[in-house]
Amino acid sequence: MPTIPAILDEALATCKPGVSDLHIVDEVRRFLDILTSRLKKQGSDARVVLGGSFAKDTWLKGDYDVDVFVAFSMDHAQDDLSGLLAKALKPWNVDRVHGSRDYFQLKGGISYEIIPVLDIQKPSDAQNVTDFSPKHVAWVNREGKSLKDDIRLLKKFCKAQKVYGAESYIRGFSGHVVDILIIYYGGFVKLLKSAAKTWKKAPEKTVLDYNNTYKGKALMMLNASKTQGPLVLIDPVQPDRNAAAALTQEKYDLFVEAARKFTARPSIEFFREKAVDIWSLKQKGAIIVDLQTLNEKEDVAGTKMVKLYDKVRVALADNEFTLTDSGWTWDRKKKASFWFKVKEAKLSEKTIRKGPPAKMKESAAAFKKKYKNTRAVKGRMQAVVPREFRLAKDVIASVLKSDYAKDKVVSAKLN
Repeated sequence: MPTIPAILDEALATCKPGVSDLHIVDEVRRFLDILTSRLKKQGSDARVVLGGSFAKDTWLKGDYDVDVFVAFSMDHAQDDLSGLLAKALKPWNVDRVHGSRDYFQLKGGISYEIIPVLDIQKPSDAQNVTDFSPKHVAWVNREGKSLKDDIRLLKKFCKAQKVYGAESYIRGFSGHVVDILIIYYGGFVKLLKSAAKTWKKAPEKTVLDYNNTYKGKALMMLNASKTQGPLVLIDPVQPDRNAAAALTQEKYDLFVEAARKFTARPSIEFFREKAVDIWSLKQKGAIIVDLQTLNEKEDVAGTKMVKLYDKVRVALADNEFTLTDSGWTWDRKKKASFWFKVKEAKLSEKTIRKGPPAKMKESAAAFKKKYKNTRAVKGRMQAVVPREFRLAKDVIASVLKSDYAKDKVVSAKLN
C-alpha cells in the first residue's frame, strides 16, 4: 500500500507546473509590461501588480487564470478607478464585470482578471475588499514560503472533491481560504488530520484565528453576519473579516468527510478529478435534465442555474420523494445537466394533508369545509387528499415549465 509521502509526490507531479509551463510565465510578464506601458502613455502612475496564485507561485499545471491588480495611488481615492483602467484596456477585447467596483476579464489561452485597486498603506485606506488583495499575496509569500506545494496539494484535493471555488454558485473553499488553512496548520497532512478529528459538526462552528486576534472570543466579538457559516476563519490581513464566510455547510461537510476518508485510507484517487458520466447515472435510474444556461457572466449564469437545481430538490422533498443522489455539471459556457435519483419508484394515490390544531375551532372548521375525510390525530387536524404527483419526473417537469425556470435558464428538458 503506497505511503502518504508517495501519494503526495504522485499528486504533486500531476499539478505542479514544470519546464513545459515556463512559457506561460513569460507570456504573463509580457502582458504586465504592455499594460504598464499603456498606463504610462495615458499619464497614469498606477502600478501593475501580479496577484493571485501566479504571484504566490501556487498555481496549478494547466490552470492559466491570472489575477492582475492595477494599484492607483490614494490621490485617486475619489475617482472612478474602473473608468481610468478601462482607457488603458481599450486595445484588448475585454469584458467589463459589474460589482462593488467593476473589473475586467480577458479570456484566451491565458485568462486574465484585471482589477483596479487603491494602493493602500493602512487598512483604514481600503474602500473595497480587493484593495487588500496585494497584502494577501505578501502575507502568503512571507508566512507560507516553504508551503507552496502543500497549497497546491490542497487545491488539487478540493477540486477533486468538488468543493473548490469562491463563485456564488459553488460557495466552496476559495484560493485565499486554502492559503490560510495550509499556513495555519503548517501543511497539507496536518490540516486533513485536524479537519478529520477536530472540526466541529453543525450547529457548532470551527473557529480559526492565526494571529489570535480575538483571544478565542471571535464569535462574540465579530458581527453576527460574519459568523453565519460553519467555518469562521479570521483573515490575518483583515481581522474584522471571516475569509470563509461564503463557505456552505454542504461543502464544509464534504471536505471533512473526504479528510476522514483520506487519513483513514490514503489514495491517489482523492486527487483525481472525475468527469460526471451522465449516461451511467441514467442507466442506474437517475432522472436527467439537460439545460442551456443564460448567456450572461459566468457567476450570474451559474448562480441562476444552481437556484433552479435547488428549486427542483425542494419540490421533490415537498412532494414526499426521498432523494438518494443528486448533482449538477456545467461546462461554464452553456451546456449543463442535473441528475436526481429518488428512493420511491411511484407514490401512493393519496397522501395526508396536515391542518391546524383541533382546539383552534374556527381554523379547524375551515379545514373541514375545504377537505373531506378529515380527522384529528394527536390534537391536529388531518385530511386524506389525492396526490398531485406520483412520479418524481412529473414533479421535475412541473418545475421546469414554471416561470421561475424560464427566468433561470434558456432551456431545460428531461432527458
